[in-house]
Amino acid sequence: MHLNVGKEIAAMEQMAVGQLRDRYAEVFGETTNARNKQWLLKKIIWRLQSQAEGDLSERARARALEIASDADIRRRPPKAPIPKTAAVQSAPIPVSQSTDRRLPIPGCTITREYKGRLIEVLVLPEGFEYAGEKFKSLSGVAKRITGSHCNGYLFFNLKRGGDQ
Repeated sequence: MHLNVGKEIAAMEQMAVGQLRDRYAEVFGETTNARNKQWLLKKIIWRLQSQAEGDLSERARARALEIASDADIRRRPPKAPIPKTAAVQSAPIPVSQSTDRRLPIPGCTITREYKGRLIEVLVLPEGFEYAGEKFKSLSGVAKRITGSHCNGYLFFNLKRGGDQ
């Protein structure tokens, strides 16, 4: 059987998916549930070429089965190792613990007037101090002052982005 692949592909590209499914059933001798036009085209052309040119030899089939049964098959190749460069190491730059720009640097005092009295909170490297007591968050300080939970940044009127 002589197969003109170009003509076959051109003819099948004009077919609808339903027609390709019928053609698949003719070529393979079984139906398919596939509705992807490109997949159907590839499978049908592969099968037609296999019939026209001859199938794999028994030796090639045996080798393919041998390779396919290998237990160490990976679905994805391993990631390439990142080469280590001999970069000059510099001294680490100290960074403050808080990355929140709304907070002043440690050692500063946050003040607010609440119910006629002045509230002063000391900013620590890790937390806050109010009335001799240490707190992990401003919300904890605000809760201690008001008796109910509220957002510490809003309570102390600390604006977004450090604008005060």
